[in-house]
Amino acid sequence: MNGQARETVAHRICPFCEACCGLELTMAGDKITKVRGHAADVFSGGYVCPKAVGLKDLHEDPDRLRQPLIKRDGRFVEATWEEAFAEIERRLPRILQTHGKDACGIVLGNPVAHKIGLLLYAARLARAVSTQNLFSASTLDQMPKHLSSGLMFGDWLSIPVPDIERTDFLLVLGANPVVSNGSLWTVPNFRDKAKALRARGGKMIVVDPRRTDTAKAADQHVFIRPGGDVFFLLGMAHTLFEEKLIKLGRVGQYVTGVDEVRAAVQEFSPERVAARCGIAAGTIRDLARQLAAAKHAAVYGRVGTCTQEYGTLCSWLVDVLNILTGNFDEPGGAMFPKAPALAVNTLGKPGHGRGVVTGRRKSRVSGAAEVFGEFPIGCIAEEVETPGEGQIKALITVGSNPVLSAPNGARLSTALEKLDFMISLDIYLNETTRHADVILPGPSPLEDSHYDVAFSQLSYRNHARYSSPVLPRTAGQPDEWETLARLTGIVMGRGAKVDIDQLDDELTKEDVQRMAGPMAGAVLKAVAPRRGPERLLDLGLRAGPYGDQFGLKSSGLNLDKVMAAEGGIDLGPLSPRVPEVLRTPSGKIELAPPMLLADLKRAAADMNKPAAELVIIGRRQLHSNNSWMHNLPVLAKSGSCTALVNPSDAQRLGLNSGGKARITSNKGSVEAEIEVSDDMMPGVVSLPHGWGHNLPGARLTVAASHPGTNLNALLDENQRDPLSGDQVLSGMPIQMTPLE
Repeated sequence: MNGQARETVAHRICPFCEACCGLELTMAGDKITKVRGHAADVFSGGYVCPKAVGLKDLHEDPDRLRQPLIKRDGRFVEATWEEAFAEIERRLPRILQTHGKDACGIVLGNPVAHKIGLLLYAARLARAVSTQNLFSASTLDQMPKHLSSGLMFGDWLSIPVPDIERTDFLLVLGANPVVSNGSLWTVPNFRDKAKALRARGGKMIVVDPRRTDTAKAADQHVFIRPGGDVFFLLGMAHTLFEEKLIKLGRVGQYVTGVDEVRAAVQEFSPERVAARCGIAAGTIRDLARQLAAAKHAAVYGRVGTCTQEYGTLCSWLVDVLNILTGNFDEPGGAMFPKAPALAVNTLGKPGHGRGVVTGRRKSRVSGAAEVFGEFPIGCIAEEVETPGEGQIKALITVGSNPVLSAPNGARLSTALEKLDFMISLDIYLNETTRHADVILPGPSPLEDSHYDVAFSQLSYRNHARYSSPVLPRTAGQPDEWETLARLTGIVMGRGAKVDIDQLDDELTKEDVQRMAGPMAGAVLKAVAPRRGPERLLDLGLRAGPYGDQFGLKSSGLNLDKVMAAEGGIDLGPLSPRVPEVLRTPSGKIELAPPMLLADLKRAAADMNKPAAELVIIGRRQLHSNNSWMHNLPVLAKSGSCTALVNPSDAQRLGLNSGGKARITSNKGSVEAEIEVSDDMMPGVVSLPHGWGHNLPGARLTVAASHPGTNLNALLDENQRDPLSGDQVLSGMPIQMTPLE
């Protein structure tokens, strides 16, 4: 081999986005020489998107942190793990003892959902801290869907997804799955699945203020006024009732509230809502009729339907339409995945549960209601700035960069400097972690195991797949779960030198005893000697709907079987799950939750609101799904941060492609390069999410070389969907003026 390392092949589930594609990595020692799709992967079948090649850049990125950092006299210095944890032990418990548990805030970022260690052990840390000041990226794009699903079906993660391989009519709102490969819907290679839908005689229609890649692949694209989705959906529901197109089908016996919905949508006729949503009444009626007439149909709405002031109503109405047209819990319609492990809707008594509760507490300053255990991420700054009992004095961030990814990051950045102490678990010194006192990095994705706990609950097809580490961990580098376990030990008063194996044993035993009672001993013995996330995963698989029930069912799943299946285990297409999936107190699908019906009064009062002359929306790009991807050279060279402007608006405002403009809102002002495009609806401008890497103190060399423009600098952190707390990220009125 002339001194060169022998090439080997390894398999890995991609951690970059919700598609969770199976990868085949060609390795020369610890170097990736080739990334391709894993043809034998039972879920993604060899598909791979351009982001996957960034795995090599991420592993090799010189900016990726490999040692803890401690801030000394305003500057970061490398430290040992022992020094970092000693600093935390010296400072964090004192704050908790002096100011109480709510003085410590916790912020969980997008990567938590992609990493089994972070997902399972961040929850344990949060329980140990027991603070009411918990925040996550969920209130930046998806909390409305969690809330509407919880109210309707009884669990926050009981989210129906289109059964795309069997549908023949797909209506997509505010989503671009050709680029995202699904969001709250794990569906790799959406483009080919959409082509197959059309090839078998089906139809796809996209409703969006921008002619997206998905819209270009559809049979029909309909422009909609940003923030008008709720009125469009209400107009469709009205049409279904008025024209007697309701057919609940098999699930009808499990649905309650149809008459209440009928009465609630009465005043939202297509003729009354047309101007507000920017879609002609005839088009609204036609789409409702097509949906009702299709043999197998599904409505899917995503980020655009969530990140607006009526996000929860939109999320609810998407499922209302699926139910009213008989397309719910049926092949080819909107169906519930059945995850093999750790899904609440597969545990406990089937068909009945406690449901969900919101507003158990209010945020201290603005009185925002708690939803899914957390407050809106836009509340962090005010909770740090405002004195009084419960003021946030310390903050723990886990894979989170809200200074860049949340509205009005400038205010948050200033607030973070007022903290007494801040800890960040992150692989980068970025726009948020630059404010930390201690940064604890995780290993390379090639050095940790992988199982998609969250996304298996949202997958277009049921499956179980596991990735073992491709490379051994760097000497001295703890797993992320071990880092979180040690922090948990510190918070519990057991110090930085806590025996984390013993602590993990204790906490796992407590969990199992709650679930298994007197059988806890036998259950724990069955998963010995595993530790950490693998032990929790093995417990979940064995107790899950396909599990071996700890030896009682020899053909069932356990972690050994999943590990041995190189391409994963296919568990079949989605199948009807009503009523067993329901966890509502009534055992029914609650079609008319009182909270949602009451909020329709707000929509009714807003129905005749005049359109702003110019508004702005965001967009996601294939090569830059999240802000940290901008530091990966292979992805950064394909990314761009331009403001898309309709030709008529460009002419009116004196804007030209390649030129620059100042964009101003009531919260701020930014400069951006202009790209004139008839893909945009007149009166709507689009700027991509996640840019603005020009803040001092961050260590993102590649990203800083092309910083782009931060859309969130224009947005108001206090403007939220009042039900879910989700931030309003689209439809903000703006002004644009050309720059020389």
